[in-house]
Amino acid sequence: MNLTANALLALGASPVMAHAEEEVEEMVGLASALVLNIGTLSAAWIGSMLKAAAAARRRGIPIVLDPVGAGATRLRTETSRRILEEARPAVLRGNASEIRALFHAERETKGVDSRHAAEAALEAARGLSAEFGCAVSVSGPVDVIVLGDAVVRVANGHPLMPRVTGLGCTASALTGAFAAVNPAPLAAAVHAMAVMGIAGEMAGEGAAGPASFQTRFLDALHLLSEKDIAARLKMEPA
Repeated sequence: MNLTANALLALGASPVMAHAEEEVEEMVGLASALVLNIGTLSAAWIGSMLKAAAAARRRGIPIVLDPVGAGATRLRTETSRRILEEARPAVLRGNASEIRALFHAERETKGVDSRHAAEAALEAARGLSAEFGCAVSVSGPVDVIVLGDAVVRVANGHPLMPRVTGLGCTASALTGAFAAVNPAPLAAAVHAMAVMGIAGEMAGEGAAGPASFQTRFLDALHLLSEKDIAARLKMEPA
């Protein structure tokens, strides 16, 4: 939560991390987007997420779901599928193993890490997008973002990014920030992953390891300019 909140602040967004069932509906009433992250799953949090999602749907604000660790346990996989069915998010964002698990019911996830490249989840991403009408953003060395027949690939990033816990969650949080100001889910997801990757490249230049990378990543988000994006963006189709 600390890293995602600081990343959102660095980007210029206004984060609130809320999970008490007694306040989530009221908090959603103040929000421009809702990000549901199942990283620390419990029965109480599941109830809160479903309640928050219902409130977000009533208000018509975008929902982003991060199915952390889907495929690792039945609870995570079944909860993610239930949220997809009830919340109908604008964007589903996960790593390749999580996305494949939700589509194929595979049990191949190792913790929250991915055993597959994003491209290996393309079929699953297409299937989930068709089933739930959402953009599906699959993170990896080359990110793959799908909505219907449209497929966009973003090749920005740095090898240290998988070495910092919480950066996947940060990608989902940033996706929520972009979805709050862009009504097109595919574009919002693509822009979020591009900014993540470019900030990662900038952070990696001079980072000694994961700790300094994390600090430099927040600085890169804060300092990121349109000039940086124009010079560094690696996207297909352009």
